[in-house]
Amino acid sequence: MNSTANAYGQGAGNEGFDARRRRGDGIVPEQVGERTISMPPLGEHTAQGVAGLSSLAWTDVGEEEDFPEHAVVHREIRRGHKTLWIVLPSTLAVLIVLLVGSFFAARAYFQDRVAPGVSFGNVSVVGKDAGQVKAIVNGAVQRSTITVSDGQGHTVKASLRDLGTKVDADATVHALIGAKGTDPFQRLNPFHRATVPLSAATNKLTAGEFVTTAFVTPGDRAVPSSIAFNNDTHTFTATEGKGGSIPESEPVNAAVDRMIAQPGTPASVKVGYRSVDMPISMQSATDAANQANARLSAPITLTAGDHQSFTVPAQTLASWITPAGDPAKGQISLQYDRQAIADYVANDLPNELNRKMVSQQDIVDSHGKLLMTKVPGVDGVTVKNLSTVAGPIYQALAGGQGGALKVDADVQAHDVKQTVSKYRIVVDKTKQVASVYEGDNLVKTFLVCTGRSGQNESDSGTFTIYLRYRTQDMRGLNDDGTPYLSKDVHWVSYYNGGEGFHTANWNYPGIAKGDPSDNGSHGCINMYEQDAQWIYDNCPEGTLVNVVGNQPSGPVRG
Repeated sequence: MNSTANAYGQGAGNEGFDARRRRGDGIVPEQVGERTISMPPLGEHTAQGVAGLSSLAWTDVGEEEDFPEHAVVHREIRRGHKTLWIVLPSTLAVLIVLLVGSFFAARAYFQDRVAPGVSFGNVSVVGKDAGQVKAIVNGAVQRSTITVSDGQGHTVKASLRDLGTKVDADATVHALIGAKGTDPFQRLNPFHRATVPLSAATNKLTAGEFVTTAFVTPGDRAVPSSIAFNNDTHTFTATEGKGGSIPESEPVNAAVDRMIAQPGTPASVKVGYRSVDMPISMQSATDAANQANARLSAPITLTAGDHQSFTVPAQTLASWITPAGDPAKGQISLQYDRQAIADYVANDLPNELNRKMVSQQDIVDSHGKLLMTKVPGVDGVTVKNLSTVAGPIYQALAGGQGGALKVDADVQAHDVKQTVSKYRIVVDKTKQVASVYEGDNLVKTFLVCTGRSGQNESDSGTFTIYLRYRTQDMRGLNDDGTPYLSKDVHWVSYYNGGEGFHTANWNYPGIAKGDPSDNGSHGCINMYEQDAQWIYDNCPEGTLVNVVGNQPSGPVRG
């Protein structure tokens, strides 16, 4: 080993070697035990030093020894850098996935709920669904009361309804859930705020009348001219008012406006009095009545399917019209009740337009030839999308032009059911015979006696046999009102209400002569026993019956 050390200039007393090793000049071997490590020149704490670790060369394998301290440190730093570059992107990816997932989850959750940042009065509604929000709105409306006092000991507590304010709870719910629009970023941003008031229509005329009635005696109060619907004449008529004292309405109207903006908190106001002439003139009321009647005269017709139509009655239209206005300004106007229209469309209109499908019932002969349509077919109609109908009705009424409006509907086409009538019976009143045909071929001809001339004459027309009895007790009234009873009448085949073919053994002479004027029945077709039985045996329910000809004035057979 000394020879190796000397070959590199290292030996006893060789101080130059130590100096070069400290400076890092050239390759410096160092012997440790039985192992020699060849080290390249390294600069401490430099990139060169770290990179130089790759040139380490083992020339011998001996007992385990430690690396030089600076080589181990640099290797661990490089491993740390690699680990960091692996962990950081993975962590960022997980965070992004979580954020995106949370965004879409929140978007789905608030799709049909009140969004963050939306307020309604002093009640939290964020995250509430439509049912919960409607309960909150109704509760807020109930709590929205105004206590009015006059400073003279008179006090009255009024609800919004008492003061003529009509709240549309459904529209308020829709506004709350739809607040902040549909942009998901704007909608989910809690720092973007929106305050939603009640959806309501005020009526200063009703508010003034309520407070005046509460505070002023009938003899002293001023009454505005107004209008009302007269159920007898089906028109609006004007009623003249009078001058007198009224409470000041401005504080009450202002309180109502504040209550609509911030519902749910009771309020109190104080009013004074003033004397006025007639608050609204008779002329203004007459003009308003004329406008209302013009709307009643402009029909609103709704059609579903091809033929199912319905015109809204004038009384219903009148129930949607309310006088409004501002007595303080002498004004009267018309107000149209959106909620009442919507309720009518949802609850009553389907009963007027919906109809069940009715199968057409045709009578055909054995060859399929149509003999008669017994029951005309009717298409079934079921209205739908009714929420889109109330708006056009409101516009037609408010505009005064009426209109024909189309209602969406599902239409079920009627089917056709055929009943085969092998035989066709023709009753000829002129000849007093009944002929049976199969197709166009005459099969049988029977002598008959039809109904007595006058009130009991057999009806002309086309019918079908619908009910049969082998034997029946027949009851009815004579022309003079006395009852009659014919017991055990055989082979009865009814075709038109109480008119039918049957045996009439008590009237064989009338049948033989064909004399309904003197021997006619109460409307039935009197027949011989064997003939009535043939009809019963061969002509089932559904068999076509034609009654034709004219009533004879006497016997047609000698």
